[in-house]
Amino acid sequence: MAWSPFLAALALVIAPPAPPQDGLHVGFGAADITPDLGRHVAWMAGYRNDYRATGVHDPLWARAVVLDDGANRIALVSVDLVGLQRDAVERVRAQLPDYLHVLVSSTHTHEGPDVIGLWGPSPAESGVDTAYVSFVVERVVAAVRAAESDVAAASAVYGTAEAPAHLIRDSRLPVARDSIVRVLRFDDASGEPRGLLVQFSNHPESLGAENPLITADFPYYTIQALEARYGVPVAYFSGAIGGLMTHPETFTAPDGTVHESGTWDYAAAYGDAVARVVDDAVADADPITLTPLAAYATPVFIPLANPGYRMGRALGVLNRDAYTWLGRADSAGPSVPPSQVEGAIAIETEVTYLRAGELHVAGIPGELYPELVYGTYQSPPEPHADFPDAPLEPTVMEALPDAKMLILGLANDEVGYIIPKRQWDDEAPYAYGFDDGQYGERNSVGPDVAALLMEALRGLVREASTP
Repeated sequence: MAWSPFLAALALVIAPPAPPQDGLHVGFGAADITPDLGRHVAWMAGYRNDYRATGVHDPLWARAVVLDDGANRIALVSVDLVGLQRDAVERVRAQLPDYLHVLVSSTHTHEGPDVIGLWGPSPAESGVDTAYVSFVVERVVAAVRAAESDVAAASAVYGTAEAPAHLIRDSRLPVARDSIVRVLRFDDASGEPRGLLVQFSNHPESLGAENPLITADFPYYTIQALEARYGVPVAYFSGAIGGLMTHPETFTAPDGTVHESGTWDYAAAYGDAVARVVDDAVADADPITLTPLAAYATPVFIPLANPGYRMGRALGVLNRDAYTWLGRADSAGPSVPPSQVEGAIAIETEVTYLRAGELHVAGIPGELYPELVYGTYQSPPEPHADFPDAPLEPTVMEALPDAKMLILGLANDEVGYIIPKRQWDDEAPYAYGFDDGQYGERNSVGPDVAALLMEALRGLVREASTP
């Protein structure tokens, strides 16, 4: 059956109202983080070097959701960026000391400014405009404060829906997807909707590598459609997008129109299709208790094995502190100067576990492979993979106590692809008959990252459950 505005309205009607919930207060806020191209240098992130933005198609935003249980406040912020780094998130938190936890997750749009450094005018030059990053920090704080001023008594429903297989293409074998769209709808004291939080797992890169205009990509159209239908603010978060979760080359809209990837019509049609899956999740939602609030976060040291990233530090392309790797995630040795490219080097990142009543939230600082969500590891391992006997990492589903969850990727950092070690493929002969190493490995800190991050998540959940 073709989608219609009437069915959208019907979905709103049949979604059950959330019952009143003692203690829960919620607020939504937003702040524009679009670069001023007359003042900020915006090297487009995600594809190649020497790729400078020439204009703005749609604004980039920091969208904040503040949860308050009467004793503590947590802020969940989504930013339309390729991957805000941990030092910038720490600067945000320094201005919000009254919060139990502030989580900042990047959507990973490939048509926004470089905030990491990898996509500058040349491979040897950083693409980061530090003034723009400072601007983003201030605007994220402004979004949280706006949400804080909007806080009011609320209740919530939680729903999921499975996106059709044709919406998500896994461009790397083995095929594994997290196709579940997870949604929270918040209602006010009178039962009227006051905001949506949406989590979906796909790369915002539908415009391709030739688009020179700043855009949030398909999430812009998803949010636009949902806000028009529901009349409330929408915060969109990316989930397990590693692997690489991307779009089909063509997309057929409900009216039969075929759209080619790399066009604005494609981005709009695809974004609207995601919004329709959100409608399904809302229609199937059930009441959920979101109080009390608790937050658990831990720094995690991960070995910096990627030689390109090591050289990037030496060249000033990656402005990131590093330490002596001691072989453990919970501590590291003395600082390592950027000029050092040899030896045992580690960087510090963070894993987060939030508990909001019945809801479990995993905050993962990079692009998580969906295999690490569900344990859909290839068995036996592909011949010629580099570490076929590596232990299997614990998964998100194993770690979290309940299926009522959100998986927030690129949370508080971006360390690249988080790859199951048994799938690591960087040395010849290559898996799957390839003539070269895989794309993911060139954009990952190293083969041990997945185990360290997933063990950290499991440890946080264990800590939370200990009386």
